[in-house]
Amino acid sequence: EKFIVSDTEEARQNTVLYPQPLNVIEGPLMDGMSIVGDLFGEGKMFLPQVIKSARVMKKAVAHLIPYMEEEKAKKLAEMGLDPATADDSSMYSGTVVLATVKGDVHDIGKNIVGVVLGCNNFKVVDLGVMVPANKIIDAIKEHNADIVGLSGLITPSLEEMVFVAKELERLGHTLPLLIGGATTSKMHTAVKIAPKYSSPTIHVLDASKSVVTVSSLLDEINKEDFVEEIADEYE
Repeated sequence: EKFIVSDTEEARQNTVLYPQPLNVIEGPLMDGMSIVGDLFGEGKMFLPQVIKSARVMKKAVAHLIPYMEEEKAKKLAEMGLDPATADDSSMYSGTVVLATVKGDVHDIGKNIVGVVLGCNNFKVVDLGVMVPANKIIDAIKEHNADIVGLSGLITPSLEEMVFVAKELERLGHTLPLLIGGATTSKMHTAVKIAPKYSSPTIHVLDASKSVVTVSSLLDEINKEDFVEEIADEYE
């Protein structure tokens, strides 16, 4: 933890390997977290160590955020857009609502997903932690969201995710639902959550996968194939 900021800065300055600050997150930082995830999955690492690793990751990301914001502002200026006056549809590729579900306060993974999606031109509405289902559903309506992402680290969160899926179904929502967090899994998503919601319900392993998933779901041409592929896999 002691060296993470200096190591991150060293990587950021290496523009040959990492042309953009985001590449540092999507490269070495994600690789590290994915090893942590694998070890946790195999029972070789326990929750306190996972949380500690995530804290280190959070520090590194916090160091990179100002550089990424700067880059984003430059990009918008090149497109002739002023964030203060441009409308969302011309500025963003889509809107994603993210929340850590009720009963859970862990948000590091969710925050990293938010940063990565934000850098890839998605509007991210982050509702924070301990968010009840009704608040998530209100935000979907208010922001006219294209996708909703639920996050959780503790086991009871899995039940809460099932409840949110049921509520989305009951209220007739059709936007894709993404599931992520340390205790979540493809198996649990396929067996317990997906059957409760008739729109695409997809487990996202880590933040680096979130961009591909979100882009695929918002791509009019390839969306159907992508959703079908996931559905086959979940059967």
